[in-house]
Amino acid sequence: MRLPVGGRLVLLVAAVTAGCGAGRSPPLGEVEGRVVLDGEPLAAARVVFQPLPTGRASQGTTDASGRYRLVYLRDLPGAMVGRHEVRITTGDEMVPEERLPERYHAATVLKADVVRGPNRIDFELQAGEAPP
Repeated sequence: MRLPVGGRLVLLVAAVTAGCGAGRSPPLGEVEGRVVLDGEPLAAARVVFQPLPTGRASQGTTDASGRYRLVYLRDLPGAMVGRHEVRITTGDEMVPEERLPERYHAATVLKADVVRGPNRIDFELQAGEAPP
């Protein structure tokens, strides 16, 4: 059976992409923790770990007790091993009002190191002015 040129191109692209990186991911560490704001659990906050200097970000959302677990890609838990810039935000399309100071998201000062295996990384945030 002969395929038209377009059909052959589709098969070629599918074969190349299937062989390039399929089933591969960078070294990951499992990351979970808790976020509190002024000593209280911070629910429904988005936690994003962005690898430095570059790489795919991982994210998670806090539950009612402030606990989160990062996901690297769909059903693949964790975050890339190495240093990360961390952004925590409470605003989104549904609730645009941000409850956290910019130092935790837009102008974040938060950093974290992820190692292979399990990582517990907690964040104790303050709504007021930044400590000296």
